[in-house]
Parts: sequence; C-alpha cells; structure tokens
Amino acid sequence: MQTLLHYFLHLVFPLGIALVFFNKEWKKAYLFLLLTMLVDLDHLLTSPVFDADRCSINFHPLHSYYAMVFYVGLLFLRKPFRILGIGLLFHMFTDLVDCLLTYQNCKDCLATSPALNVLEFISSWKSN
Repeated sequence: MQTLLHYFLHLVFPLGIALVFFNKEWKKAYLFLLLTMLVDLDHLLTSPVFDADRCSINFHPLHSYYAMVFYVGLLFLRKPFRILGIGLLFHMFTDLVDCLLTYQNCKDCLATSPALNVLEFISSWKSN
C-alpha cells in the first residue's frame, strides 16, 4: 500500500495540481510537474541506488534541506520556474510521507537517517 501511495503522489496527484491550479495550460504544467521526477537522479550517487529502508530526505543532495530552500525560492519566480518549485516541493513532501510511513512501521530502519529529528517531531504530533 505504501508503494502505491508513493507512486500515486508522484504521478497522479500532480495531474490534479495541474488541472486545478493551471487549468488553461494543464498539459504543460503536468509535464513540468512530471519533469521534477528528474530530481531522483541524485539517487545514482549512492550505493545501493535503491534501498527501501532509506529516507531520501536530507540524504541525497537534491533532497537536502538546502535544496528545499532553493525550491521555495522558485515559487517567487515566473512560470515555468514556479511550476518547477511546486513540483519539487511536492516531490519532497511525497518522499517525506514515504519516510514517515517507513518510520511508523520500522523505527530502527531509519535510526541513522539524516531526517530522523524531523520524522520524530512529526510523529510526535499524533501522540499529543
């Protein structure tokens, strides 16, 4: 179920974003939102390239907190940069959701994750 949700948020939900917020140019906006998937090329810098128990947030360079600040900056520029900023931030949100689900199922799996503090902080919200 986690994998299905992950790919739904990466591939289908951006279509909704494009249709709702960029109605007149939804095809172009959706294409730009899909192009933000290229941010995952930074996974090629690690070994293994894919690890189901690894949180991408703040692990890969293009998933770092510094990169996310840059992505927020893109929101203040004109199209298509604004669309790319939205797509990149939504990509980070999707990966964060994936990390949270992994963390809830296996806290030890992410014990050394660079995003552990964020995962613990967000997970503590439901406890209160």
